Amino acid sequence: MSFPQFYEKYKTQVFNLALRYTGITEEAEEITQDVFVAAHRHLDKFRGESDVNTWLYRITLNRCHDWSRSRSRKKRSFIQRWLNANDEPEPGHWNHPGAQLEEKEELRVLMSCIQGLPEKQKTALLLLKAEGKSQKEAATIMDISEKALESLFQRAKSGLQKKLNKTKE
Repeated sequence: MSFPQFYEKYKTQVFNLALRYTGITEEAEEITQDVFVAAHRHLDKFRGESDVNTWLYRITLNRCHDWSRSRSRKKRSFIQRWLNANDEPEPGHWNHPGAQLEEKEELRVLMSCIQGLPEKQKTALLLLKAEGKSQKEAATIMDISEKALESLFQRAKSGLQKKLNKTKE
């Protein structure tokens, strides 16, 4: 398969995961571009020990984690906090059945609460619920045991519920 064919086949899944993770279209587009640049550079190193999907998910999650860390560093700066005081993540587009919310405000609140989860919990939640991955697939992508994934997922659900309850108060 040529690289343009590879890109066309996987670009939507990479973009959707990045969008779900960041909640910001422009950031998801940039991450998607970074993922395919990295994939192209390291295609010769892909040994086929895992599925191509798993490999791309790992690259995407690594780029999302890099984005998250970079965003955290920026938030620590007083000037950056002041400049971004009114910035809020835009609602993401959940491109699969059952995940679309009718009201934009509800989606904004949900995305904001998901963004506030610890990184590994957020990743487990997104892979299992937004991406529809099986526990085995998600655990492989995250390079953890299924039991550890289940624990992360349960904590993510609990934490998300608490955050959502606080927004209703």
